[in-house]
Amino acid sequence: MNRRDFNFAMLGVLGASGLRSPARSVAADVRVNRERLLTNLRALGAIGKTDAGAQRVAYTEADRAARAYAMDLMRAARLDVETDAAGNLIGRRAGSDAGLAPIVFGSHIDSVPNGGDYDGPVGSLSAIEAAHALAEQGIRTRHPLEVVIFQNEEGGLIGSLAMVGALTAERLDAVSQSGKTIREGIAFLGGDPDRLASVTRAPGSIAAYVELHIEQGGVLDHEGVQIGVVEGIVGIGWWEVTVEGAANHAGTTPMDRRHDALLSAARLIQEVNRIVMSVPGRQVGTVGRIEARPGAPNVIPGLVRLSLELRDLDATKIATLYQRIETAAHAIGRADGTTFTFRRLSENVPALSDPAVRDAIRRAAHDLSLSTKNMPSGAGHDAQDMARLGPMGMIFIPSVGGISHSPRELSRPDDIVNGANVLLRSVLGLDG
Repeated sequence: MNRRDFNFAMLGVLGASGLRSPARSVAADVRVNRERLLTNLRALGAIGKTDAGAQRVAYTEADRAARAYAMDLMRAARLDVETDAAGNLIGRRAGSDAGLAPIVFGSHIDSVPNGGDYDGPVGSLSAIEAAHALAEQGIRTRHPLEVVIFQNEEGGLIGSLAMVGALTAERLDAVSQSGKTIREGIAFLGGDPDRLASVTRAPGSIAAYVELHIEQGGVLDHEGVQIGVVEGIVGIGWWEVTVEGAANHAGTTPMDRRHDALLSAARLIQEVNRIVMSVPGRQVGTVGRIEARPGAPNVIPGLVRLSLELRDLDATKIATLYQRIETAAHAIGRADGTTFTFRRLSENVPALSDPAVRDAIRRAAHDLSLSTKNMPSGAGHDAQDMARLGPMGMIFIPSVGGISHSPRELSRPDDIVNGANVLLRSVLGLDG
């Protein structure tokens, strides 16, 4: 009997004896199918492709066609496939122990307008490929497995919000990038917005959630590190700031008698940069949008609206930075004769990854002789919602040049396959 036959024979013995890890004896031999994974990624990337990049915006025909392709791949991987009431694609496989909670892994396949081929699809198709490899090699896990393709991640984590019961009626009526409301989009994908309660899961209902994703930054690529072990997903605070001054004639109003709202806004932007950089850490602050009114070249701006976004793994630090920025704004207003009003638009709390899941990822990478780096995720992912249900972890692979949300987005084939193999082995490690 050769080693492979012996390993498969041992599966039956271990399963009969009730030992904890029927997959462990063959874990050292398990690999994804490189060519199949890369071929599937190319095929998915062709759906909705234009000269301007990927156009698989959620709730469009291209999105629906990509989902049909993903469902075919799930069935080929011998998963039982369904579209849940929220429009998420779920591929299930039973485990050997019916009393265990499922290990869930996946990502998304919708894109931003003019997007790239890797943000979302790498994690989604690697998850399907991992399930396919397990089926192909006759490996049955103890835990049930669920491969999930979340809908409309790019539009605000809509599919995972539904799964944790946080998709509000107000959000359902919001208009998405496609022009459809979220409610209409769910129905368009084959879901049922009137039955969203049926997809809500309780905390503790999953054994773990693991997501593979491109880094979307340039740290791994710059440092030559192969696998990022994500410590957590940053919290995001987002505010609308309104600055009110006095519109007046630009030619007849002396410089020392102006109450220029745009000048005050510019001073605040400088303060945001100074304050965020004044404390150690990896926090970031951004003013990404600004609108001045009345917007005429010969009128002093009387009203300005701008955005403020703060991100960090520490919610307390975000709150402290915001308070310092608000204090600085009011000081500027007193000096300039303007007023500042802050309105919170949204808040995503930080989601820390689970130490045991991080350890499983590191062990998997080590077994494959791949280098690792602990790092935060500066972008939002469905994993931050899934962390409400159970232990969560994320695997990053390098993004060439740190480019993302762009047709120039690129992850190398070797890095994609490395990530898929780490995902596969992490699932097996968690199963044991």
